[in-house]
Amino acid sequence: MENKFVTLNNGVEMPLLGLGVYAPNHNSEVQQAVEWALEAGCRLIDTASIYGNEVEVADAIQASGLSETDVFITTKVWNTDQGYEQTLRAFDRSAAKLRRDVVDLYLIHWPVKQYRHDTWRALEQLYTDGRIRAIGVSNHYQKHLDELLSQAVVVPAVNQIEFSPYCYRPDVLTYCRDKGIQVEGYAPLARGKKQSDPRLIAIAERHHKSTFQVLIRWSLQQGVVTIPKSVHRERIQANFDVFDFTLSADEMTELNTFYDNTRIADDPDTLD
Repeated sequence: MENKFVTLNNGVEMPLLGLGVYAPNHNSEVQQAVEWALEAGCRLIDTASIYGNEVEVADAIQASGLSETDVFITTKVWNTDQGYEQTLRAFDRSAAKLRRDVVDLYLIHWPVKQYRHDTWRALEQLYTDGRIRAIGVSNHYQKHLDELLSQAVVVPAVNQIEFSPYCYRPDVLTYCRDKGIQVEGYAPLARGKKQSDPRLIAIAERHHKSTFQVLIRWSLQQGVVTIPKSVHRERIQANFDVFDFTLSADEMTELNTFYDNTRIADDPDTLD
């Protein structure tokens, strides 16, 4: 059976496939979406303080009857909460909303130049104190990681970046692998922008799968933790029905050529 977990650089096990709950204007639907995902076998939920739905995530897990240790929760510190003391306070607020004494994974949402070292220091403190099982970053490319690692005591366990064949950065992937940092990919479906790509449709038809399932499968076969987002029950179920087929080496190679810098979020390389 295919392994559905990855082991992070500190020994913590993290599910390979999860649910992203960035859903602006849909917070009323988030609790239901999380309940459906848990029903479909999902055990990784990715939220963030800026999403404003940490309470809904906690309510859904409680309603599911699953224990706290069954569901891996990620949340993130937002840009305006960065800095040492501010991050400690932001974490307390998130943990209270999630109703967790210990959060599985806490990430710096974006690299904010003037605060990122102090923010990381706060994450290291929370990790040392046993409040977080693993710490990491989001939207960090090589220049941000080089700078962080020059002062970090703890190497990030995870780097969450936008990741699809159309936003494929093998250089970031290789860099993180070399440093022992697990890459996690958001927006794997490119928000549906590429579902009519004939090359993608051809691959999907060969496997009797949807284009979305092919995109998720491609990401998983890259060894990347993958968090497709949906608030629709059928789609959530389909997004988790990706362990019964394998893309061939040739198909992976072809998908790797689809890069055209299609992005849902900002390009970290253009930010400072």
